[in-house]
Amino acid sequence: MPTPGQLLRESVADGAIQVPGAPNALMGRLVEDMGYSAMYLSGAALSAGVVGMPDIGLFTLTELVQQVQYLTAQVVTPVIVDADTGFGDTANVERTVVELERAGAAAIQLEDQELPKRCGHLSGKTLVTVDTMCAKVRAAVAARADESMVIIARTDARGVNNFDAAVERARKYIAAGADWIFPEALATREEFQAFAKAVDVPLVANMTEFGKSPLLSFAELSEMGYRAVLYPVTLLRVAMKAAETTLSILAADGTQRELLDLMQTRQELYDLLDYNSYEERDREYFQ
Repeated sequence: MPTPGQLLRESVADGAIQVPGAPNALMGRLVEDMGYSAMYLSGAALSAGVVGMPDIGLFTLTELVQQVQYLTAQVVTPVIVDADTGFGDTANVERTVVELERAGAAAIQLEDQELPKRCGHLSGKTLVTVDTMCAKVRAAVAARADESMVIIARTDARGVNNFDAAVERARKYIAAGADWIFPEALATREEFQAFAKAVDVPLVANMTEFGKSPLLSFAELSEMGYRAVLYPVTLLRVAMKAAETTLSILAADGTQRELLDLMQTRQELYDLLDYNSYEERDREYFQ
């Protein structure tokens, strides 16, 4: 049986894939049910959606591992995990990789920000040195048990320094052993295109909403050569807006009757959860 990393690598072997963010295991089941080839556990979505805090490095490795375990217990679709800065220096990165691989991650993403980290599309970020990030990449590669598990190096250099610095860092991270590169917060279509021409490994494009990057289409990015196109917080944002609207209508009308057509039905939820299989097993146990 192929490992999660092998499944992920195979999924991009012949072209690009769309990778929605799955903020919880139920959303993960839906992403898988809809036929996507991979899903993404975003640090921003985990921080906001699980602990109700901003994306500034406040959740712990233990909390991240728990969320990965929830996801991988319910899906076979590969999960790409945002591990932020690796929770510390090289020794911390080693443990991060060991724990996340054990939890079933197909890929682990590390970024070159300095703590306290910031959302990649906000100002005020600072970077660790190139040597420090390369050491983290080497530690991550050495710590993985399965060589097919993908190590993704993200660089925030475009937003802190400039485009050329991002390219330079990417090349050094590849030399240190990174499998894929994630250039954060590229500012124009032309920058996405130029980066793809300059860096010759599988690339990740972040199509997060309301950020510094233009929302390019999957077809455009695929044609440029990107292999994974992320929508990290899309499902959470849409779900939260729907929840806000629902609460307003419920308060105003005193009933949810007008919202029924917008809801996932009880049966649809049960089908997604495979509820009948639990009932069938329960009956068998009492025979």
